[in-house]
Amino acid sequence: TAPTQHIYGLRVALDMIRNEGLEAIFARHEILARAIWSAVECWGTGDGKMRLNIQNEYYRSRAVTALSIGAPFGLNLRRWVEKKAGLTLGIGLGMSSPEDPNGDGFFRFGHMGHVNAQMIMGLIGTVEAGLCALDIPHGPGACEAAAKQIALAT
Repeated sequence: TAPTQHIYGLRVALDMIRNEGLEAIFARHEILARAIWSAVECWGTGDGKMRLNIQNEYYRSRAVTALSIGAPFGLNLRRWVEKKAGLTLGIGLGMSSPEDPNGDGFFRFGHMGHVNAQMIMGLIGTVEAGLCALDIPHGPGACEAAAKQIALAT
């Protein structure tokens, strides 16, 4: 049996890509990645332990951002945002499950595909709410820094 619904879905996705244009898609991914990087850099100031896994932005992905926050903060934050806000953060790569003790201090933000500024600002605000709720040390200004990256690009 032909996967008819998958073919229809692929047609819609390809139409969306054609309508937006590859250059615009790449630019959007760049802007959203920079917004996330700015937020993470703010969270990592002061007593915050959060840091980007790839320090040199030239080598960073524009599709996903991997972070380190220290155990058990990563696991606790992933659990909180999922249970309290319905947001699923990616687990650290190479982990066998979300409960893998080797990955307690790591998680990922995905930001490619049909993702926009509103979604990224919601992600950043939700993560910041989790950091506050769990008393995880972090620096201030993440939402504003992300908003500035998005504003600069428009």
